[in-house]
Order: sequence, then structure tokens, then C-alpha cells
Amino acid sequence: MRSLISALHRSATSLRPASRTATTAASSSSTSSSSSSSSSLRRTPRTNAFFQPKSFDSICTRCRMQQQTRSYSNQLADDPAWLSVVDNPAKIVRTGNKHGPGLIILALIPIISFGLGTWQIYRLDRKTKMIATFEDRLVKDPLPLPPRIDPAAIAEFDYRRVYTVGRFRHDQEMLVGPRMHDGTDGFFVVTPLERGEGQSTILVNRGWISRKQQDQKVRDQEGALPRGDVVVEGLLREPWKKNMFTPDNVPHEGKFYFPDIQQMAELTGSQPVWIEQTMVPDLVESYNREAKGIPIGRAAEVNLRNNHSQYIFTWYGLSLATTIMFWMIVRKRPNEATRRVRLNRNW
Repeated sequence: MRSLISALHRSATSLRPASRTATTAASSSSTSSSSSSSSSLRRTPRTNAFFQPKSFDSICTRCRMQQQTRSYSNQLADDPAWLSVVDNPAKIVRTGNKHGPGLIILALIPIISFGLGTWQIYRLDRKTKMIATFEDRLVKDPLPLPPRIDPAAIAEFDYRRVYTVGRFRHDQEMLVGPRMHDGTDGFFVVTPLERGEGQSTILVNRGWISRKQQDQKVRDQEGALPRGDVVVEGLLREPWKKNMFTPDNVPHEGKFYFPDIQQMAELTGSQPVWIEQTMVPDLVESYNREAKGIPIGRAAEVNLRNNHSQYIFTWYGLSLATTIMFWMIVRKRPNEATRRVRLNRNW
């Protein structure tokens, strides 16, 4: 019987440790007040330190279980905007498909550049021979112009020095421009030249005048508008070719942006023959003519541009540079991650 009571007492103690502590503390206090006080001071912190962590852990455990329950109740698949790997699988990239169509364009650039550089070599040779031919014509004595000139034969006498006698038709004067001369804006003065009985009228480019001298009343001085017969010496030139950026002439308004020789000949009743009057280059003479409104003629020299050597260097340099770029791109191995798998772009 006593053993049964002891077992029940032990189970009650394990279930209610606080009661056992209170009972023990009460029985101990009846024996000795001083020992009871010290025992109570020692047991109270030990009992609190023993039971407080357990109660705190149980609360945290319940909180975690509640959070897990809530998280499991809201599955990601329940969200209609959520995309899974199954919906958007990765794509395997073929090993041979390293580069895109841009590589074809990069391969064509050095080929085209090399062809253009070779073409510029041909242009350089042709331009050099042309300049040599024109310079050879300049050193020859000037030829007198025949009464009638065949326009088809002018190409064989381009840059040939010629001279003729006639009378300027200042009433049919045409200003072509704007044209720059030493940084000053102005015009070319084109005047028909009547060469007398039985001879054709031709067009003469007398030279350059400044914009402030474009009115004949302003430059009506000695030498600016010569009267009577004059001797004109100059270069026989082929018709000019219009630049695609140059606007069209407006003859009825007196606006000529480029020398359309055929148009000017029809307007003045002349032959389509173009003579560029020349003069000996002299700085003082040029200043004197500009002040008086006398056209400044051109020098008897070939003024063709020959920049084909620079073009050859540019095109061949571009061909070499793009060839090196093409070789570096082809030999470069693609990134392993890019080569093996490419993520879907809808992510």
C-alpha cells in the first residue's frame, strides 16, 4: 500500500513540478526559517531556468508549424502568373551553330574592300596618265580656233591652249555661282564672244568676281567690261558634269548654279564650246582686278585632283582589319554555357 502511494506521489510530482516545489518549500520553512529562505532562493532560479526554455521552444515550434501550414496552403502552382520549368523548358543549342548571319556580312566586307582597293589602283594609273597628257598639251604653243568647231573633237583637245579674236556680248552675260576664291564668295563670269563674219560665237569663262561686284553698274570701269575686239587666250575644255547635289539652273531668272554649256549655248545662240580665259598668277594683279571688278582668270595648269593613293591605303587597310576581326571571331570558341544550353527568353 505504501509503495502504491509512493508511485502516485512521484507521478503527481512529475506532472505538477510547481506544486511539488511549493510543498517542499512550505515543509522546509516549518523546520528552519533561515534554511527555508536560502533553499527557496536557490530553487526558484533553478526551476525558472529549467522550465522557461522549454515553454519558449514549444511556442516557436508552434509558430513554425503554423507558418509551414500557411505556406503549404498557398502553393506556387496555384498562382496563374507563375511559370514552371515544365512550361518553359530550356533549349539545347547545337555545337555547330556558333555564329549568326552577321558573320556572313563580316566575311563580305574584306572581300569588297579588297576589290575597291584594286579598282582604285586602276583609277590611279588612269588619272596619272591623264594628267601627264594634259600637262604635255599645256607646254605646247597655243592654237588659233577655227571658224567652226566640231564639239565631238573637243575631247581630243581638252586642256589645249588656244586663242581667238572677237567682241564680248556683255548684254548676254551669265553669272555662275556661288564660287569661292581665297575664302571670298563670288561668281564666274560667262560671256558669249562673237568672232566676226563667218565665225561661230563661243562661250568664254572670263574668271571670278566677288559678290559685291556682280552688278555691271558697279564694275563699269576700265577693263571690267571691254568694248570692241579683244584677243582671248585660254584653255579649251570639255563640258562640265553636274554634281548630283547641285540644284538645276533657272535661266529665265538668271540663276546658274553650274555651267550647263549646252543650255547656255541655246540661250545665247552660241556653239557649245567652252573656253576658260587664263592669266599669269600674280597676287598684286589679283587684288587690283578684284577691286575694279575685272574677272580674275585661272592659271594655265592642270587642276585635277588625284587622291587615289589615299583611297588605296584606306580600302586595303579596311580589308586587312576586317580580315583579322573575322579570323578572331571564327577561331574563338563559344562559351560552354551558351553552347550547351540556352535559357528560355520568356523567363
